[in-house]
Amino acid sequence: MGDARVMFVSGGSRGIGAGIVVAAARAGFDVAFTYRSAAEAAREVVRKAEEAAPGRLVRAYQLDVRDPSAVERVGDAVLDDLDRVDVVVANAAVTKVGLAFSTSNEDWREVIDTNLSGAFWITRQFLPSMLAQRWGRVIYLSSVAANGMSGDVAYCASKAGLLGLAKAMAKEYGRKGITSNAIMLGLVETDMTAASMSDMNRSFYTQYCPSGRAGRIDEVGEAILYLARESGGFVNGQVLGLTGGLDWYQ
Repeated sequence: MGDARVMFVSGGSRGIGAGIVVAAARAGFDVAFTYRSAAEAAREVVRKAEEAAPGRLVRAYQLDVRDPSAVERVGDAVLDDLDRVDVVVANAAVTKVGLAFSTSNEDWREVIDTNLSGAFWITRQFLPSMLAQRWGRVIYLSSVAANGMSGDVAYCASKAGLLGLAKAMAKEYGRKGITSNAIMLGLVETDMTAASMSDMNRSFYTQYCPSGRAGRIDEVGEAILYLARESGGFVNGQVLGLTGGLDWYQ
C-alpha cells in the first residue's frame, strides 16, 4: 500500500468498470472493486490489473449495491484491508428496457436501487474516510440517457438523478477537500454493447454523433484518472461529457 491513493469502483468485473480498475492500478492506485455475481470475471480483472501494475493491491468484493447493510459490511472490509478510500467511482448499473406503462414496480426498483441509491450508499459509506483526511474524489458514471430517451424510463431517471447527486455532494463537501463530479457517457464500445446493440442503433449513433464513432473504454479510464488526481481538484460539481458531441438520444 504505502502512500498510494486507494480507489473504490463499484461494478468492476466487466466492461467500463473493468477498464477503470486496470487503468487505475496502472496509474499507481491501489484498487478495491465490487461485482454482483461474476466471481470468475472479477478474478480475471484482478489478474489483469496485477499484471499491468505489479506491486499494486487489487481486491475484489462481492456486493449487491442495492442493499445498504451489505454496502456497510463490504465497505468496512475494504477499509480494514486497504486502510482508507480516497476515490469513489460509482459505476455499477443495470437497465430494464420498457416504456413507462409497461415498467413493473420490481424493474423500477431494481434500476433505481442499483444505479442511484447504490451510488449514494457507497458514497455515504466512504465519506468519513475522506473527511478524516480532508481529501477525496467522488465520480458518478452517468449517461446521455439523463436527457431522456424512449423505452428506458427507469434508467433515464436513475442517470439524471446522479447529476443532481454529484452537484449536491460538491456543495456539501467541497470545502472539506472533497470534489464530486459526474461523467456523462455516450455510446462506449464494450463486449456488452457489441453483442446487444442492433445495427440500426449503431448506424444511428455513428450517423448523428459529431465524432462519427463510439467511445473507447480507455478514454473513460483517462477521464476518471484526471478527476481522481490532484490535477482535477478545481473541477467540482460538474458534468463531463464523453459523448463525442452527441448529447441527445431518441
